[in-house]
Amino acid sequence: MRGEVSFGVTARALTTMDASNYRRVPLGVVAPRDADDVAATLAVCREHGVPVVARGGGTSIAGQATGTGVVLDFTRHMNRILALDPEARTAVVQPGAVLDRLQEAAAPHGLRFGPDPSTHSRCTLGGMIGNNSCGSHSVAWGTTADNVRELSVVGAAGDTRRLGRGWQGAPDGLRALVEGELALLRTGFPDLPRRISGYALDALLPERGADVARAFCGSEGTWGILTEAVVRLVEAPGATALAVLAHPDESAAADAAAGLLPLGPLTVEGMAADLVPADAGLPRGGAWLFVETGGATPAEARAAADAIVRAADVRDALVVTDPAGQRALWRLREDASGTATRMPYAGGGSLPGRGRGLGGEAWPGWEDCAVPPARLGAYLRDFRALLAAHGLHGTPYGHFGDGCVHVRIDFDLISTAGVARFRRFSEEAAHLVVSHGGSLSGEHGDGQARAELLPVMYGAEMVRVFERAKDLWDPAGLLNPGMLVRPHRLDENLRFAVLPHRPVDVEFGYPADGGDFSAAVRRCVGVAKCRTESVPGGTDVMCPSFRATGEEEHSTRGRARLLHEMLAGGIVTDGWRSTEVRDALDLCLSCKGCRSDCPVGVDMATYKAEFLHHHYAGRRRPAAHYALGRLPFWLAAVTRTRSARLVNSLASLRPLAAVAKHLAGVAPGREIPRLAPRTFSQWWSARFRDRARAHVRERRRGEAERPGGAGSGSGGANGARPLTDRLFPGFGGKTVLLWPDTFTEHLEPSVGRAAVRVLEAAGLAVLLPPTTVWRHGPIGDGVTKGPLRLTSLLPRRRHRVCCGLTYVSTGQLDRARAVLSRTLDLMEPYLAMDGVPVVVLEPSCAAALRTDLPELLPGDPRAARLAAAVTTFAQALERYAPDWTPPRLDRPAAGQTHCHQHAVLGDGAERRLRDAAGLTGTLAGGCCGLAGNFGFEKGHEEVSRACAEEQLLPAVRAAGSSAVILADGFSCRTQLAQLSGSRGRHLAEVLAEALENAPPKDGSAGIA
Repeated sequence: MRGEVSFGVTARALTTMDASNYRRVPLGVVAPRDADDVAATLAVCREHGVPVVARGGGTSIAGQATGTGVVLDFTRHMNRILALDPEARTAVVQPGAVLDRLQEAAAPHGLRFGPDPSTHSRCTLGGMIGNNSCGSHSVAWGTTADNVRELSVVGAAGDTRRLGRGWQGAPDGLRALVEGELALLRTGFPDLPRRISGYALDALLPERGADVARAFCGSEGTWGILTEAVVRLVEAPGATALAVLAHPDESAAADAAAGLLPLGPLTVEGMAADLVPADAGLPRGGAWLFVETGGATPAEARAAADAIVRAADVRDALVVTDPAGQRALWRLREDASGTATRMPYAGGGSLPGRGRGLGGEAWPGWEDCAVPPARLGAYLRDFRALLAAHGLHGTPYGHFGDGCVHVRIDFDLISTAGVARFRRFSEEAAHLVVSHGGSLSGEHGDGQARAELLPVMYGAEMVRVFERAKDLWDPAGLLNPGMLVRPHRLDENLRFAVLPHRPVDVEFGYPADGGDFSAAVRRCVGVAKCRTESVPGGTDVMCPSFRATGEEEHSTRGRARLLHEMLAGGIVTDGWRSTEVRDALDLCLSCKGCRSDCPVGVDMATYKAEFLHHHYAGRRRPAAHYALGRLPFWLAAVTRTRSARLVNSLASLRPLAAVAKHLAGVAPGREIPRLAPRTFSQWWSARFRDRARAHVRERRRGEAERPGGAGSGSGGANGARPLTDRLFPGFGGKTVLLWPDTFTEHLEPSVGRAAVRVLEAAGLAVLLPPTTVWRHGPIGDGVTKGPLRLTSLLPRRRHRVCCGLTYVSTGQLDRARAVLSRTLDLMEPYLAMDGVPVVVLEPSCAAALRTDLPELLPGDPRAARLAAAVTTFAQALERYAPDWTPPRLDRPAAGQTHCHQHAVLGDGAERRLRDAAGLTGTLAGGCCGLAGNFGFEKGHEEVSRACAEEQLLPAVRAAGSSAVILADGFSCRTQLAQLSGSRGRHLAEVLAEALENAPPKDGSAGIA
């Protein structure tokens, strides 16, 4: 073998599941480098009688990419596009090549591969051939089988075959089998565009050219192991338009779909309102058809879309020609398989112990049947009735123009009664589909999910022919046994059976999962959007560590699989102490990208914190956890001892810095950030005192100048004004509380000062949180303890509010909870006041307050109130100073949206504020790679730099000299400074500088 062979715990745990309901534990995993490696693997397995399963992206949803023997992983090495011939319109690909890479290679020639499943960014050509995949454009360009020319395969006996037309590459006996069953093969297959179930033996009929390559498509790795494919390319339209047609419900949309086919659309996709966010901007309706049209020019594409709208009988319609707008809508459709997995069904979850209204867990299992397009509406109405009869819920969507429907159903796949209902429903659904002239599978193959039901569709005689064909290709039964023929039962090997049935004792509340960590882990259904090699649209974040390493264990899915096996206890046997899980989570940046970008909302940052808490409970932690994880404590100590300048001087001495970094577990190549000699709160306090003294002096002068002197008693107009109005003249609007996060407080107080200047220029009165627990009501200066009382003379220790981020990210959850509880005590008087916004400048701290705080302290109502009060800098300006106009800069901007901002907070207000200030351009997505403590920790340097090089650093290098480099996160600014020498700035700093340079306006508020 030239490739890798692994029989270790991690490799086996990562391949126990695909995107289906099934789980099998393999003996080992082989990553072959070429066809010789495949043949060598088969030789060893043949000698020992061990099954072999070919695996691509692992996105199959019927269980055919799992097995108990050796798994062949083609994604690591056999993933290349070997040749592309624009004249012949063909390409030669290896089985592990990702579809999007082929599309990128073909695009410069005006070509593309026709089939395009929604998993196109991570599915492989080998998997598509094995399943005969289709995708949304099959109404125009057919299935994968329609686009295959020749295939190279290694047989179970080690023989190499080149499959093609005219019986090319057929094993001995196959021709005789077909010629002996001509009548059955000519009459036994339903005539519909999406008939994927069973073996395509009708492709071997003489009138169809006896095409062995086409017949091989959809065999799910049971006939041979694919090592190379020659595929057909089609001409891509010069421009496209997307007509979105609104219908009352999905049945009405299905009824209309077939009538649009004569107009030559490229797609006719259907979705119901349950799967679409309310703010998606679609025309009014309960379901929609996404009909794409093409043309040589944008005008031609638009004209074709307008013709579709005129021909359709719809209540409303929308035509989108902007490519970005089309991508956004297609993303809704592509994410549906994940979105449908967690639906807030009115009846609540169906799993044991889940409360009503909590939200349903829905699964594949009856995922992608197909009927003749003209029968789709009638089928869906009957299907809805069948769901209701079994007390189940599901939202159909999919390829309505081909009569193919996807649906995730809230099966209970844990309890005995639930699994029995799953079987009964599947059997009745099979008969329903066949009654409408349909196929059990219309895209994803039969695998284990539907192969047992093939006799319902084909009859026993045809199934026996399938078995005879399988035996000719694979006499020893080594290739993916249990699939298609002589199948496993559809209700065995279910992946949920091994999970604990009682809730696991955990620290976070997991409110979206009913407090059940097992439910949180099983969110991952394997759609593998985290395995994309590039950021979709340039704006997503998930999963930076996978894109840096290309390793499954460093993807969100891979880590979820390891956590699943940790809970199962079969492969990963040491639970929370598992070194395999720890090592996989070590390169998780806790960017939270999966929380928003994963279609099912897996939150690996939270799972990592949970795991680290248990893993190190009662044990010594890595040095970085003590140094970086407790950063707020150390920086507060520096402030108390007034030793910032001394620390900076010592850190500038290389030998001392090297020793300090070694002891702290910091990467030797990292520079230690300099501490601010004067903290933000110290600046604020001095400024507040100066204003208070100025107010007193002004008050005394006014009293002295009034007739009657100081004893007149009237107090004038000022005497009745609130304290904030008197201390902050000119600010008659909203009072906001500015959060002094650790980074702003100790490392970059310039950001806080700039924010104060801008917020006050917008007419907002800015206060800081207190440092002691108020006993007599809030003063709001961040310093004063309250009215002078006898108890005021007693010493009380001051504290700073803290979001607990560094403690959470290193899994020190007990400390995080204590810090957050103390913060809530300090904030309680403000939380009792309605509508006081808390402005947080550091996106990671704002995200921690929004999510980690209420999930760590779910029983404290103050946590939810503080989380709800948190706003970003731009959100505060937009909501509480809507009439304020920012200064115009009229300059290009480059940089990166903070990953936590993207995942938790959203950046709509930031984009609108940049637009209003004349800052043009789009900020990059992805993650900067520093990610708080991650990039500083020893052993993370290479991955940290790779993440930065993906989008952030190239975007900054490409920016012109006039561009403003924006980075609202301290980590992002530090990464820029240390890896590129560029100075990134918070948006508040940029606006404050513009205000200072702008000519004064009459009546404007001062910003001193």
